[in-house]
Amino acid sequence: MNELVSASQNEAPARLARFRGALGATLRLALDVALPPLCPSCREPLGDGGGLCASCWSKLSLIEPPYCARLGIPFTYDPGPGLLSMEAIAAPPAYDRARAAVRYDDVARSLVLAFKFGDRLDLAPMMGRWMARAGRELLADADALLPVPLHWRRLWARRFNQAAALAGAISNIAGVPVLHGGIKRVRATPQQVGLSKSERADNVQGAFRVVPEEKALIAGKRLVLIDDVLTSGATVDTCARALLRAGVAHVDVLVFARVVAPLRTPI
Repeated sequence: MNELVSASQNEAPARLARFRGALGATLRLALDVALPPLCPSCREPLGDGGGLCASCWSKLSLIEPPYCARLGIPFTYDPGPGLLSMEAIAAPPAYDRARAAVRYDDVARSLVLAFKFGDRLDLAPMMGRWMARAGRELLADADALLPVPLHWRRLWARRFNQAAALAGAISNIAGVPVLHGGIKRVRATPQQVGLSKSERADNVQGAFRVVPEEKALIAGKRLVLIDDVLTSGATVDTCARALLRAGVAHVDVLVFARVVAPLRTPI
């Protein structure tokens, strides 16, 4: 008798869960019919498709070879393999290689803002897919992905780390695990918007620290730092320096978008 009562009690939550799942699916279908998907950049209806509308897709500037072997910034012509940009020669970063999926233009900016500040976490799989494509050579050698961390106050205000969401999407595609907590943002820094390159570097100086109990886990590893946008590179460079001091063997950087000057000439 007790077994029958126990089985009945266990079945009730299962039935409730199935009901909730069916109700959720019905509501999602109703919303899709009543509110067709919109382009995340221009908010025009997409019809049956997903991603970007044809107009925004045509304006998006993917970063393709030829580009600087170190910084990943595109060249105006193909100078041959392994060539470096003037920036890479004049001020080599702490990390080894950086790659980005797209230029930070109007369309890319609208996607980043919607994703980062508009709670559009549904954009992470699409953006991560483009990043995985751009970073194929980095991911092939990587032991783990490491999202650039937010300070706990900003994480609390935003409710999620956009870099971690992108890292999860890339991990699902490339099969490279995500390492959470290997490095912490120990100092809250002002927003970098509007700062010069030197001001950005000063702003993030000493802002990151490797968690002592994680040092043994990351020592000797090949890591790929993940972030949404690369502007001056100050943030990822500071992270890379902290990781290398902690014994990491190799640090690469993979971002969704990067700021690129109109013309680049190889050396």
